[in-house]
Amino acid sequence: MARSRSFNICGIVLIPCGLLLAQQPTTPPSDTSPATTPAAPPATRTQPGTTANPEDEKIDKRVLGVLPNYRTAPMSAKSEPITPKQKLTIAAKDSFDWPIYFLSAGFAGLYQLENQNPSFGQGVKGYAHRLGTSFVDQTFGNMMTEGIMPSLLHEDPRYFRKGEGGVWGRIWYAGTRVMVTRTDAGRTEFNFSEWVGNGAAAALGNWYYPGSRGLDATFERTYTEVATDAISQELKEFWPDVKRRWFKHHDKTADATSLSQH
Repeated sequence: MARSRSFNICGIVLIPCGLLLAQQPTTPPSDTSPATTPAAPPATRTQPGTTANPEDEKIDKRVLGVLPNYRTAPMSAKSEPITPKQKLTIAAKDSFDWPIYFLSAGFAGLYQLENQNPSFGQGVKGYAHRLGTSFVDQTFGNMMTEGIMPSLLHEDPRYFRKGEGGVWGRIWYAGTRVMVTRTDAGRTEFNFSEWVGNGAAAALGNWYYPGSRGLDATFERTYTEVATDAISQELKEFWPDVKRRWFKHHDKTADATSLSQH
């Protein structure tokens, strides 16, 4: 089934990320004596609906430098509703950003090796068929769940990153956003866009997946798409933490090593 392996691949990436964050020790206090420590500026109280760390306001457009991440927003953006045009723009960027083509090619190669949908055959023709269906799966699903359905149902397609609190609480928050969403009016309701949009994309698959047709196959594709989106949101939630705690530390260590050699 197209994109079914994305669930496993994302999970393999997510679990180590969560464990790294859970095991990451806190920074010990400085050993500077009170007599020489400058007076600390007054603490700034975090306003409701904002993130505790200013760096969380900066959202990478690609998770791990590859996965499109245009619909992630900080908590402070909840007070700023977006227009249907902006929703469609987000969906288009997530659907047609250049890494999508490489991801589609990668998934097509994986499906080719596993011989998913045997009716597609093997060789160049079979690969081209799988490449096309993989691309349609991703782009049509994104457009439906992030642009078209949110515009029609007046729901906000963005993922509002929590960015603070315990690891398990954030895992729960990120995973449940496929069930809960925010409306344009600021209310909280069931995420109809996620389920109806992915259901429509799954139903379309009955047309180009001749070996996986019918109600059961459609429901299975829908659940797979929703689960994939849930894991994608977990990656979006924790990627800034992983990047800040590990990649920046690695860069500083490399810079210090380079300077010591001169």
